Amino acid sequence: MLRSMRTQISQRPQWFYKALMVLATAIWGLGTVVVKAAVDELSPAWIVGFRFLTAGILLGVIMAPKLVRRLDGKHLIAGILLGILLFLSYETNTLGLTDTSASNSAFLTTFYVVIIPFLNWAVAKVRPTRFTIIAALLCMAGLGFVAYGGSAGFSLRFGDVVTLLSAFFLSLHVILTAKLAPGRSVTVLTILQFLVAGVLGFAFGALAEPIPDFLSFSAETWGNLIYLAVFASCIAILLQNVGVAHTEPAQASLFLSLESVFGVLFAVLFLGEMPSPAAYIGFGLIFCGIIFSEYIPLKVEKRKTTKAAAEVTLQELEESDASLR
Repeated sequence: MLRSMRTQISQRPQWFYKALMVLATAIWGLGTVVVKAAVDELSPAWIVGFRFLTAGILLGVIMAPKLVRRLDGKHLIAGILLGILLFLSYETNTLGLTDTSASNSAFLTTFYVVIIPFLNWAVAKVRPTRFTIIAALLCMAGLGFVAYGGSAGFSLRFGDVVTLLSAFFLSLHVILTAKLAPGRSVTVLTILQFLVAGVLGFAFGALAEPIPDFLSFSAETWGNLIYLAVFASCIAILLQNVGVAHTEPAQASLFLSLESVFGVLFAVLFLGEMPSPAAYIGFGLIFCGIIFSEYIPLKVEKRKTTKAAAEVTLQELEESDASLR
């Protein structure tokens, strides 16, 4: 029965997998709004701790047989390293939301799409393409518009800077995942890094932040925390993994970047945020930069591949015609 289910999934059309990724980004976009609401009652490290420890335990229970079967020293070391970076990226992202809008956070976090190629250049000596450089310039221009607050002038707030730092940590997490995942179970690595990030969140919260009174939390706060743990972590990551596994990487990155669009949309709908006209221009430039970084190179590469294949076919036909003569 399991084999037939896998066969049915693999036979789905491409739009189905792209729809899964769009749904995942919508969940994450709403997650930005949820975190923004949660930081009013709970400090960042405790939110990160509850979110990922709960998600890790849930996934660990569901996937217990596989976890027990595959867990070894290689998985443990990789899971700890990834968990540390996961904690740093979400701790700084959540901290940033205490001093910036959900709209700004949603788009600034997406900078990781452009940061990754430059980090990969430093780590793996893979030079960024001209499209990546243009994308980076567009994103930097977009950041300038986001930081320009109209009558308030240019102002990059503490929360904006910390959110950009979270994008840097997230980029490191993606690069390290690509390096460590081959030969290891992605499911086991996910569970381990969730658990590590959750433990670090609680530990950091106990040391540096006030201990919250969980019994006094409102139903809304508990609902926000459950949403982050179950939907924004477990379910969204499952949807992402299935979608990415059946979609070309560049297209997948483009679809996943829609998280920023949903983040702004939900911030306007549920938090009543009204970004300035300059901020909207900045959002547009950042989104154009993301498209330039991911989608345009894919189209150019496809065009080159198609042209090369056509030339090979033409050469084979000419050689075949010459042999017949």
